[in-house]
Amino acid sequence: MIAAKPFAAVALFIAIVQTAILGYMIEGRASILRSGTEVLLKTAPVDPRDLLRGDYVILTYDISTISTTSITGTRPETGEVARLHVRLKPGADGFWMVSAASFDPLIEEDGSVVLLTQPVTIYDWEWQNAGNLAVSYGIERFYVPEGEGRPIEDGRNQGRVSVAVRVSADGQAQIRALMLDNEPLYEEPLY
Repeated sequence: MIAAKPFAAVALFIAIVQTAILGYMIEGRASILRSGTEVLLKTAPVDPRDLLRGDYVILTYDISTISTTSITGTRPETGEVARLHVRLKPGADGFWMVSAASFDPLIEEDGSVVLLTQPVTIYDWEWQNAGNLAVSYGIERFYVPEGEGRPIEDGRNQGRVSVAVRVSADGQAQIRALMLDNEPLYEEPLY
C-alpha cells in the first residue's frame, strides 16, 4: 500500500507535464492565428503528381525562391545550416512579395513583416551566376477533408489559389485560410 502512493504521485506529475506541453504547443499556434499580422501569398505551380498526398495539399509560393543577389549581410559557409530572414511587403495586386532577405536579423519597418525560414543548407553553387535559393517557411502543407482536394488542384493549375497567412512578431507563420478566387475555401480554427 505504501509503494502505491509514490507511484500515483509520479504518474500524476507525468500526466500534468504532458498536458502542459500539449497546451503550450496548441496555444503557441493559436496565438499566431489570433494576433499575428496577416499576409496574402500567391501560390506557385507544383507538379500535379505531387499536389495531393493523402489528405493534405502541398503548397509552394512565389516567395519560396529567393534570388541570391537580393540576400544581404553575411553569408554562411558552404555546408553550414542557417535560417534566412525574409522581409515581405504588399504588392500592388494585394499579394505580399520579398523586399529583402538576410541571414542576419532584419530591422523592423512599418508596413512589412519578416518571415523566418526553416533551416537551409548553404552551397557555393547557389551563388554562382546569380542563382536562386529555395526556402520553406513551415507552411507548405494544408490538410483538407478526404477527397476534397480536386477543386484546389484545378484552381492551382489555373493560378486561382492563394493562402492567407498570419505571421508572429518573431517570424513564425501559420496558415489562416486557403483561398480559391480570393474567397476562403478552408479556414483554420484557433483550437
